[in-house]
Amino acid sequence: MSQPPVFAVVGHPNKGKSSVVATLSQNDAIAIALEPGTTRASQSYPLTVDGRQLYTLVDTPGFQRPRRVLQWLEAHSLSASDHPDTVRAFVLQHKGDDRYVDETELLTPIIDGAGIIYVVDGSVPYSTEHEAEMTILRWTGRPSLALINSIGPDDYSDIWQSALGQFFQVVRKFDAVRAPFEQHLSLLRTFGQLEPDWEQPLYQATKLLLEQRVQRQRQAAAVIARALEDLMSYQERRTLTLDQVASTSEATLAETLRDRWYKRQRQREQTLRLDIEHLYQHQRIKRQEAELEWANQHDLFSEDTRKHWAVSKKYLATAGFGAGAVGGAGVDALTLGSSLGAGALVGGLLGAAGSYFYGDRLLLPALNIGPLKDGLKSASFGPVQDSQFGYVILGRAVDHWWHISHRNHAGRDLLELEPASHHWLEQLDKASRREIQRAFERCRKQRTLSHAQKLSFAVAIEKAMSAYDDWRLNRE
Repeated sequence: MSQPPVFAVVGHPNKGKSSVVATLSQNDAIAIALEPGTTRASQSYPLTVDGRQLYTLVDTPGFQRPRRVLQWLEAHSLSASDHPDTVRAFVLQHKGDDRYVDETELLTPIIDGAGIIYVVDGSVPYSTEHEAEMTILRWTGRPSLALINSIGPDDYSDIWQSALGQFFQVVRKFDAVRAPFEQHLSLLRTFGQLEPDWEQPLYQATKLLLEQRVQRQRQAAAVIARALEDLMSYQERRTLTLDQVASTSEATLAETLRDRWYKRQRQREQTLRLDIEHLYQHQRIKRQEAELEWANQHDLFSEDTRKHWAVSKKYLATAGFGAGAVGGAGVDALTLGSSLGAGALVGGLLGAAGSYFYGDRLLLPALNIGPLKDGLKSASFGPVQDSQFGYVILGRAVDHWWHISHRNHAGRDLLELEPASHHWLEQLDKASRREIQRAFERCRKQRTLSHAQKLSFAVAIEKAMSAYDDWRLNRE
């Protein structure tokens, strides 16, 4: 079996090489800075899926003395046929030479068989000083493509396209921070066409990456479903002695349990977000919300959050009728059909009415104090009393998932979750709406979901995620 392809990412200092490597290797740990010379030694970053290495990106230092290197090459070459050998001779002769540390570092993986990804900044004007670099790379004889990665606001990509086309087999625009996943796959397919030995490995790589993307969405749906089940059914409990009962008013006890319940729910939502980020191999995301300390409109329990993410009364009534009708059908089954469907009808009407009535406000949990038993009293706060809380969590979770699943690993900007609209959920099929509403109702009543119900809940959430993805992409 052939070895996985290796690609050396090369170019002028501070032109986005590390950003390209971070995105194509799905590694947000790679240092990206504005100062030239951040990368001083070549570093390999393999991309692995399910334990299988698909390819390796090599982040290299930038060219420092390309004209002097080219002069040396031209002085030691007899004809075009010896160009690759001449480049190899330069590297071997100048290893350890302080004058050419960067050039020998970046050329080493290339003479060892790596393909070339040459990166330029399309937001700065083209300059002939880059021609020495491009000529050296052409001398290596390795398969190559050039990427125009615009860092600033200006656009000189057309001029770059014309110049690069004279040196490289393929030239593409590629924004390392914002390029969609499909462009990532397109680059792999292109390299497979440039190097016959890589065609099959890169075909398999694109296939596995597509499968991974589908699998990650399915796993994310299951993670969100588990968190929703936990958040909807959670109850804060405390056991009190007789002395504690005598010295603690119900108001104080309710406030203590409520504060603990709120804190735990907020922490659980943050854990959900971390789980989704780690699933997509984002380990170092900085959040705008982290600086807000839940002290404003972004808080999970704020009125502003509810307005953005709670579903409409009409939606609740429709979903509530479907969920209630399914429950009422059990009555018909128990009466062997003698109720003539009355159970389903009544259950549906009650579900719709309850959902409609509670649609405008979040019903907070109530304090419950149990009877004295063995000298102890139990007190509890929770679970949440209406399913709107579940829709708020679902909307925020799906929006966060969407931003993470579409975020390249070169991104270093703060993650800002700007609420969109709940209307995307109205595109969901009725069966999935009923499944989500039914799960919310069972959870808030602290009825454990069966294994089959958990699976159905996760499938419905995955469909909701796809609906949101379609809605966002059609809007943008």
